[in-house]
Amino acid sequence: MNRDNHYEAAFDAFLRGRGVGFVAVDEARRSYLDTADVKSPDFIIVGPDDSNLVVDVKGRQFPIGRAHPPNKSWQNWVQVADVEGLTRWTARFGGGFRGILAFVYHILPSVTLTPDTPDLFTFRDRVYLARGVDISDYREHMTPRSPSWDTVHLPMDDFRRVVRPFSHFLKKDHTRDVSRITAPVPARPEEPDKEDSFS
Repeated sequence: MNRDNHYEAAFDAFLRGRGVGFVAVDEARRSYLDTADVKSPDFIIVGPDDSNLVVDVKGRQFPIGRAHPPNKSWQNWVQVADVEGLTRWTARFGGGFRGILAFVYHILPSVTLTPDTPDLFTFRDRVYLARGVDISDYREHMTPRSPSWDTVHLPMDDFRRVVRPFSHFLKKDHTRDVSRITAPVPARPEEPDKEDSFS
């Protein structure tokens, strides 16, 4: 965890607010698997219930850029090293652990999500949305995004199928929850600043 990263600090507060047992990994120290230098996860979660998770946090802004109209797509790109590192750490922790990419979206004031949107929360006067994707699902559907930056992403249809509110992964029977997670649809003309729930 990088304490100067407001996304990771917000996610830390999100977990604390739900009484989750976790260890925040110090990114200032190098991590190794065998003799290889491997990117560290950000959090190791050990509860509640039987939730054992290895988590890498990815902070993204919504909407992105300064274009008019703004780009209202849910960015989910990561570096290939993120995928490889999280996959390897999850395997090392063993079969009781799942690797999760946590996408923490900073929701800008120009966007309004309904108050009952799952895992919508406020931290230090900013609004955030916490979402997660199992690393095995991400690996299955990822496609190249920028070869020069060595990044990959999920096409939006695939992302909608596999993304979940992060609290989904904290449930005892998380494998039985198959609720569909949908992205916002364009706002109605009479409500230009209102987004349907990403819930």
